[in-house]
Amino acid sequence: MTKNVLNRLLLLFFLLIPTPFGEAIAQELPTVTTGWSSWRGNRSAGSLDGEGFPDQLNPDQNLVWKIELPGKGCSTPIVTADSIFVTAPVDGKDALCCYNHQGRQKWVTTFSQQDAGKHRNGSGSNASPTSDQDAVFVYYKSGTLAAVENDGGIRWQTNLIQRFGKVELYWDHGTSPVLTDRHVVMARMHAGDSWVAAFDKGTGELVWKVERNFKTPREGDHGYATPVLIDYQQKTALLVYGAEHLTIHNIHDGRILWQCGSFNPDKTELWPSIATPAVVDGVAVIAAGRNDRKLPLLYGVKLTGSGDVSQTNIVWKRNDIGTFVPSPAVWKDQIYLVRDRGEVECLSPSDGKSIWRANLPKHRSKYYASPLIAGGLLYAAREDGAVFVIDIRKGRFELLAEDDLKESIIGSAVPLGNKVLLRGEKHLFCFGAKTE
Repeated sequence: MTKNVLNRLLLLFFLLIPTPFGEAIAQELPTVTTGWSSWRGNRSAGSLDGEGFPDQLNPDQNLVWKIELPGKGCSTPIVTADSIFVTAPVDGKDALCCYNHQGRQKWVTTFSQQDAGKHRNGSGSNASPTSDQDAVFVYYKSGTLAAVENDGGIRWQTNLIQRFGKVELYWDHGTSPVLTDRHVVMARMHAGDSWVAAFDKGTGELVWKVERNFKTPREGDHGYATPVLIDYQQKTALLVYGAEHLTIHNIHDGRILWQCGSFNPDKTELWPSIATPAVVDGVAVIAAGRNDRKLPLLYGVKLTGSGDVSQTNIVWKRNDIGTFVPSPAVWKDQIYLVRDRGEVECLSPSDGKSIWRANLPKHRSKYYASPLIAGGLLYAAREDGAVFVIDIRKGRFELLAEDDLKESIIGSAVPLGNKVLLRGEKHLFCFGAKTE
């Protein structure tokens, strides 16, 4: 019996212990039930339930720990049962850094020379890692795709740029890897041959690769959104947004089962796809347009039927609200947007109607991080280092705190048990409900 199998059996044993003893065990192991092992967490919702999350992110009041990172990266950390994983450059090389939950470094694994990126708010480590508890899977702008064991050993690595050509994106790479039961999936959507491909998690062997080429106006085929696993016709499928199209793929062979277009009816140029779709009760909420330029578009799309559903499945459209970079979050079957200039919107996914809206303090800096909702508290980070905590538990906007981490923040907040992690340009911060 391997160590990983034994650990899972022990975890199952503890979780099945009747209350009240079982409750005590669960409290001692908070990250088991509230882990955050991929870019947007469980169900790609950007949210989780729970209690005891911090109502402020104040370095002078409730900072639990802070560690210096080895280099600039814009990816979001992930959390597993006993580790935190962060991608960053180390001495000019792509690297995966592993820390325990107390912020102490466990190991660092390096790969080949980094491609540092070309934009102020970009880096060579934009894609977030993902884990199935047995290994961690990472991708870098340099083209390196790798599987890393929990002890830091490299299971396998390959370079997608060397294999499939240069990536033709105006901005730095953003799409993160996605895991199915057997594969790690990558999507490449750019001004070239676009595709979705799956690699064997154990060996790195290419299992399938399907073309995904749609004709768009200039830069409309540039895609930075991360695919999402969904339930489709009672099976797990892969939802991919980019090149002004939404597609559903069979996870075993990559076949396109369903597609929807018509997200750029006026054929406007310079409309790349960035925000990851949010899915609620069979409806995908798609952010199109350029909210950052006051040209927002937001769509609700039914994930039913098959084939080309462009004329039938768009159930609502908004041209007055949207988001360009921050991805929506889902909590209690409602959609939450933190828009690029700090507007906050709660809306119904079924009809797109706004439930409430509010504004964070005006500032020239934008929001690139996606919101985290933890136990009814919404965490929003601005690029200049300002961080906000908003109480949404009563069905309205209540600003609880505004703090300043004094360094740029592009990555999104993630939960660590009932604590909150934030990755700045130079440090990884951990905040708790009280100073510990």
